Amino acid sequence: MGKHVRILFFLFLLMAAGMMMPFFSSAQSDDATVHFVPVEQTVESGLEAFLDRSITEATEEGTDHIVLEIDTPGGAVDAAGNIAEIIQNAEVPITAYVTDDALSAGAYIALNADNIVMVPDAQMGSAAVVDGSGNTAGNKAQSVWVSEMETAAQSSDHDRDPEYAKAMADPEEPLTMNAEQALDVGYAEEIVTDREEVLAFLGLQGADQVESEVSLAEQLTRWVTNPMIIPILLTVGGVGLLMELFTPGFGLPGLVGLGSLGLFFFGHLFAGFAGMEAIILLILGLILIGVEIVFTGFGIFGLMGLGSIIGSIFMASFDTTQILFSVFIAMVVIVIATILLFKYFGKIGFMQKLVLQNASEAAEDGNETVTDDAFIGQIGRSLTPLRPSGLMVLAGEHYDVVTDGVYVEADRDVQVISVSGPRIVVRAAK
Repeated sequence: MGKHVRILFFLFLLMAAGMMMPFFSSAQSDDATVHFVPVEQTVESGLEAFLDRSITEATEEGTDHIVLEIDTPGGAVDAAGNIAEIIQNAEVPITAYVTDDALSAGAYIALNADNIVMVPDAQMGSAAVVDGSGNTAGNKAQSVWVSEMETAAQSSDHDRDPEYAKAMADPEEPLTMNAEQALDVGYAEEIVTDREEVLAFLGLQGADQVESEVSLAEQLTRWVTNPMIIPILLTVGGVGLLMELFTPGFGLPGLVGLGSLGLFFFGHLFAGFAGMEAIILLILGLILIGVEIVFTGFGIFGLMGLGSIIGSIFMASFDTTQILFSVFIAMVVIVIATILLFKYFGKIGFMQKLVLQNASEAAEDGNETVTDDAFIGQIGRSLTPLRPSGLMVLAGEHYDVVTDGVYVEADRDVQVISVSGPRIVVRAAK
């Protein structure tokens, strides 16, 4: 009888242990944490910097799992490649949770994760390589990208059929799969409707959910490192500094120009692409431009300053081809702006107040144009800064003058040293 009692008691303990298992499992999940990281909008270098920071912080905090919530139309291939490397080197498992679209570079990012789960109406694929104009990339770039997609499909333990990844990268008719199709061919492990089902799939029910949020600085970085925004910033910066050469003092055009360049360098510095050497070269270039503005000579300081700024831009960039394209666009616009400023600036609207009228226009307003050598040696007063051109008053008349190359402040005595037709050359009086 004692033997049967012991057997029954042992079975009772087994049943009790089985009934308690869910509670132990729940307690274990309650202690677990899962970081949810958004992968949204265009894939670019700013997103790369954000994901690098988020995955590093999550790992340092001891998270049990990282979930990338993907909703992106794709973007830069080089940034996607760097993100894939970050995922592969992560010390914790990573799941791609496709909440809407994982297209192009987004599909590549998802394929590098340990698992892929999708909501019912999500889609993944359409990963053909295109250039900045929307045209299919060359055969060499396409071949490399197809190989990268196939490798990504086989990178996890799931050993996905690489033919589907190859079809996604087909430049003629790229494959796009919905959630059901992805599940059927092994490109998704589960179809889920919310985060709770994601956690259930991972066996981490009840785990603490930690949100990785994009900071204000990272949002700004993502914006200013966007390949579509960079040429705009460089163009506005260049034109702003150019207009400053046509206006007395330092005003709005210069502030706008410096602000645009500042945004470009801030974003690239924060993203980790620009080093201090690029910033130092930029500051040197701005100083040289300032010298050119204040002490106008033969343009050597301006050319050196321009070269320094362009050099700093290249040093701060993350993609030589992309920055070449951006600088080219900026230079074309700046050249056009220079021609227009020389031809029309000061002849229309409010711009008439920003620049000096030439000598013939001044004569039409009642001021004489000096052509007599008798004016040589006479002393007048500078009405505006002369750098080298500006306005002088002599014997109650206003004249457009130019210095012999040395900057003269406003309200200073100046002496006429030569006259050639309407051209009056002056220098500061001793």
